[in-house]
Amino acid sequence: MRRTVLPVIAASLLVPLLAACGAEDGDGGPQAGRKTGTTEITVLAAASLTDVFEAAGAAYEKEHPGTEVAFSFNGSQELASQVRQGVPADALVTADTKTMDGLRENTGDPVVIARNRLTVATSKGNPERIGGLEDLSRDGLKVVLAAPEVPVGRYSQKILDGAGVKVKPVSQEPNVRAVLSKVELGEADAGLVYVTDAAAAGGKVTTVAVPDAQNAVASYPAAVLDGSEHSEEASDFVRWLASPKAQKLLRDAGFQAP
Repeated sequence: MRRTVLPVIAASLLVPLLAACGAEDGDGGPQAGRKTGTTEITVLAAASLTDVFEAAGAAYEKEHPGTEVAFSFNGSQELASQVRQGVPADALVTADTKTMDGLRENTGDPVVIARNRLTVATSKGNPERIGGLEDLSRDGLKVVLAAPEVPVGRYSQKILDGAGVKVKPVSQEPNVRAVLSKVELGEADAGLVYVTDAAAAGGKVTTVAVPDAQNAVASYPAAVLDGSEHSEEASDFVRWLASPKAQKLLRDAGFQAP
């Protein structure tokens, strides 16, 4: 059974209370449902990895019956903040090398496990007939982007600047999934998201490709956190992400080779 942890800051505050309840309730405690003798590692991962890492976690646990993997997904900038605050976790995977490089004092040596590109996501059927980046500057068009401190937000601004396109977004979101959600819900006509997130949305959005010459390449580095209490198991998981099994899952989800 896959499990995604709650935002780890809030979750960490609940540990003492849950532990006390577990001591009193016996079989109903927090360990209920966890296999005896297993080690749980917590992986902080970029929001754009949500779907593929759920599948990867299940595959990893099947191959490593002594380890369970719990994920906390968020924008890379928020994950970095959690690491600096000392939130308990074992490994980190960001959607850019800049964020990871800023955490060198908190991590082991990172390894890039995948790459990604951006696409324009529009409302289903593309009712505004958006044909490319240049159309995002049209008057009256509601465009949503990720905030500039978010990796996908920086990539978005980079390709818009490169194309000479000026966009005044109706909102700037904290992660790529929030951008995608605005488009899915009809709160925006278009947004710039990763190719993999648009694919995960299925038929809820329509995509308009960004030519390679205008696009940006997002790199996903993974590293073990120095504060990990399960560094051996975390190292095994990070190494596994480069294995043929994990790489196939990433390719199938639309990610590119590292």
